Amino acid sequence: MLICATCAVERDEPVPELCPICTDERQYVPEDGQKWLTLDELARVGQHIKFKENEPGLIGVSTQPHVGIGQTAQLVVTPQGSLLWDPVGYVDENAVQSVLQHGPVLAIAASHPHMFGVQVEWSRRLGGVPVLVAEADRQWLGRHDPNINFWSGIETITEGLALHQTGGHFVGSAVAHWAEGAGGKGVLLTGDSVFPNPDRRSIAFMRSYPNRLPLSGAVALRIAATLDELEFDRIYGNFNNVIAAGAKAALKESAQRHAAWTRGDFDHLT
Repeated sequence: MLICATCAVERDEPVPELCPICTDERQYVPEDGQKWLTLDELARVGQHIKFKENEPGLIGVSTQPHVGIGQTAQLVVTPQGSLLWDPVGYVDENAVQSVLQHGPVLAIAASHPHMFGVQVEWSRRLGGVPVLVAEADRQWLGRHDPNINFWSGIETITEGLALHQTGGHFVGSAVAHWAEGAGGKGVLLTGDSVFPNPDRRSIAFMRSYPNRLPLSGAVALRIAATLDELEFDRIYGNFNNVIAAGAKAALKESAQRHAAWTRGDFDHLT
């Protein structure tokens, strides 16, 4: 198994000359070319996993230093077990034991293929945990395993915790809804289809962030409408970018604003 140095997604050997995820228009291959990594190489240079409690029952999991895109995974802890969301591109025994201290892991899932990380490796080291992959994004899998399960629409992990397919950034893009988060007001864990901005009060809707490709206004409105049925007050993005309160209203207002700009409503300001 090798790991793309740019996106940190694992691949079966023999690997292609270039990472298919990075050659897609949403990503990029660096100017100095494709590089592949191994877990052993990363361990030798001191790679490790850092854990940080974001709120009761939600633990951020990040790589130090960053591997690939450098997302922050989230471990959602419930009385029935945990969900590992947007798994990072590195894992070692210390990280596995730290995760299992919070109870059994029920599933591993990613918001979209850029966040697959080393999901199969996490699964194997955690004892064969199911890896949930959106059926619509099956083609982007770089490593196959019997523990991979495909899903569409809505996938319930346990009571009060479910995946919801929104599409957008990828056709299979998804969010995780945790009803008990934010003190019972509800939390959304999101990826690039619903991306909290640095102002901490608005959302971006993009096909590509590094290459500056927006989604259409119609898609932004569709995503907001899909999520309107859920109750949530807080959103955590995949880089620990957070809207701490009022997130449902922020999502709706941001979709309207995005649609207005892409429609040309504000061209007089440009």
